[in-house]
Amino acid sequence: ALYLTAVEREDVARAIAEAILSVDENLIYVALAGAKGERMRRIGEEIGLRVAYEAFPDRAYTPEGTLVSRREPGAVIKDPEVVAERALKIAKEGKVIAVDGTEIPLRVQTLCVHGDTPGAVELAKGIRQRLDAEGIEVRPMEEVVG
Repeated sequence: ALYLTAVEREDVARAIAEAILSVDENLIYVALAGAKGERMRRIGEEIGLRVAYEAFPDRAYTPEGTLVSRREPGAVIKDPEVVAERALKIAKEGKVIAVDGTEIPLRVQTLCVHGDTPGAVELAKGIRQRLDAEGIEVRPMEEVVG
């Protein structure tokens, strides 16, 4: 909830970025990939943080590029095959399919699987196996964020 609030509200995005900076200036501020995450990116960079864009293969997206509320049916994707395929599309094409079928372009440095999703470990393993099978190198975020 805080993350999605930061996507929508500049004051919250700034407070999070400032808190990160106060702990360790070398930490990476992780922002929602896509147009909706631009505010977070801008704020992070303004105060001197490195910023990584993240996408969520286990979550449904709205056509506007935000995550569908968990209160909505289908917001959390639990099928390992579907999640792995979404991760592959994000990694290879820089796109995610929204609930209405539109493709949302994303520039992504990191994928997030929600740890509180039942079967999250299996989802993450499936993603890794699919990416490895396609020859996509998985590297630490530290190496891919400038």
